[in-house]
Amino acid sequence: MEAMKTAMKAKDTQSLEALRAVKSALLLAQTETGSKVDLSETEEIKLLQKQVKQRKDSAAIYREQGREDLAEPELAQAQVIEQFLPAQLTEAEVSKIVDEIIIETGASSMADMGRVMGLASAKLAGKADGKTISTVVKSRLS
Repeated sequence: MEAMKTAMKAKDTQSLEALRAVKSALLLAQTETGSKVDLSETEEIKLLQKQVKQRKDSAAIYREQGREDLAEPELAQAQVIEQFLPAQLTEAEVSKIVDEIIIETGASSMADMGRVMGLASAKLAGKADGKTISTVVKSRLS
């Protein structure tokens, strides 16, 4: 809410639009049927990651179509939302953690990918996106 007030005062429409979308998504998630009143921190992080991913995917589609004028605002909004996420791990840091999980589980082939992905996703929740984790696990097990 404080970030929204700051964006309003600064007349920063990009930030304001992104923050309003996040607020809307949080309120929607809280009021879904069967949902508890307050979201856990993990659920909030997942929701923010989803918002960032949607914007980056949209920007990629716009770029493929040669629409830089539409891609730039999407990327700007993604950067605003990323400020509220924990710092993301680098691919090298993710690789190190995945290597530890592979050693712990004794995984040796692609048949073990599901088990390794499950543990890695749980351990790296909010710290790395699923695509990065998946890429690292595939490279280690193949």
